[in-house]
Amino acid sequence: MDQSSRYANLNLKEEDLIAGGKHILCAYVMKPKAGYEAVSTAAHFAAESSTGTNVEVCTTDDFTRGVDALVYEVKDIGNGEYLMKIAYPNELFDRNVIDGRAMIVSFLTLTIGNNQGMGDVEYAKMWDFYVPRELLTLFDGPAMNIEDMWRVLGRPQVNGGMVVGTIIKPKLGLRPKPFADACLQFWLGGDFIKNDEPQGNQVFAPLKETITLVAEAMEKAQQETGEAKIFSANITADDPFEMIRRGELILEIFGKNASHVAFLVDGYVGGPTAITTCRRYFPNQFLHYHRAGHGAVTSKQSKRGYSVMTHMKMSRLQGASGIHTGTMGYGKMEGDKDEKIVAYMLERDVADGHYFRQEWHGMKSTTPIISGGMNALRLPGFFDNLGHSNVIQTSGGGAFGHKDGGTVGAKSLRLAHEAWQRGINLIDFAQEHPELKGAFESFPADADKLYPGWREKLKAR
Repeated sequence: MDQSSRYANLNLKEEDLIAGGKHILCAYVMKPKAGYEAVSTAAHFAAESSTGTNVEVCTTDDFTRGVDALVYEVKDIGNGEYLMKIAYPNELFDRNVIDGRAMIVSFLTLTIGNNQGMGDVEYAKMWDFYVPRELLTLFDGPAMNIEDMWRVLGRPQVNGGMVVGTIIKPKLGLRPKPFADACLQFWLGGDFIKNDEPQGNQVFAPLKETITLVAEAMEKAQQETGEAKIFSANITADDPFEMIRRGELILEIFGKNASHVAFLVDGYVGGPTAITTCRRYFPNQFLHYHRAGHGAVTSKQSKRGYSVMTHMKMSRLQGASGIHTGTMGYGKMEGDKDEKIVAYMLERDVADGHYFRQEWHGMKSTTPIISGGMNALRLPGFFDNLGHSNVIQTSGGGAFGHKDGGTVGAKSLRLAHEAWQRGINLIDFAQEHPELKGAFESFPADADKLYPGWREKLKAR
């Protein structure tokens, strides 16, 4: 059934829809199946996303027609694909009973719900969306971000710079004492340690025992260095009450250092419920959004689901203090340098996405967390591309793969950041700092690629 007469209006202007502030706008790349026309397929997609079905029903009335999702643009972009833009009336989206606020679950249910399995659609992927002020202000947004972490670390509240972090490796395999010992080793040179996403309450590393030893390691590191340290503890679970219990137990164990604790939540596999549970029950803790599994829908190889940009925007709306953004082509993760616009969407009050300019109307920013194959040698190029260094950077192998161990590895990361801030060539800085020179020797393949002739220059000293 062709529903384009009801669910498509190509005369609508995007600027008018934005000025009106009564719609969420979504941009998809869509390919109709063979034999199906683009506009009618797009209209069917909008119908399935809102008030329609595949037949006329007797319960439809004038009000129902007033909250139809409407296709307002269908543009041929080649290879059988179309840019499809749909306007969803604000009234379509569910609100909390307890406080009237908006929720990402409802947004996803409509915009990438049943429409992902429609028989006339080969595939459709959301690449960007726009939220009007009326709805944006109903989302929680972040309670904490890097500025709060800088405060704990004794840094300036503006341009406090990179937080030097790591992930204790291997992901699974360390028992409580070796894990805590590795934490101490890194903290003697760095700032921030996170659980890797599978770490929680394994039978060989019970949460209570592990966290007790980590809290002791933090206190020891702080006493020895005179500097504050931060630990991001994984509280992800299927059950919100389990998450709350884990969080309360961790804060109790850290005691006077509870403000030095972030909570890591696997936001893609745990979903919006897990993120919101942490955001609302622990608003005074940095909410560390880990995105394990997101590539199943965000990867460029995936033709369905949603893009990285869409994922990042949703994380800020939900209240992530920080989220992993990849390494924009400078580490081991998929990506390229142009993905810095993803970081800008998290950080700035106004930012351009793939298709929409989003105003955040003062909503607190979300901090980019950079991880995945980074080391001291790769940092300057990354910062040059991003334009600043106000990120949390976590290097696993980049710290513990240093030839002189985790403490020196952490110091090499800190020195690379200092060299970039001061505008000093990394080889020149390494001549005066053995920890950084050791990074060249520890990661020779990167050194050869990024700093040709480094061996001769460093041997001269």
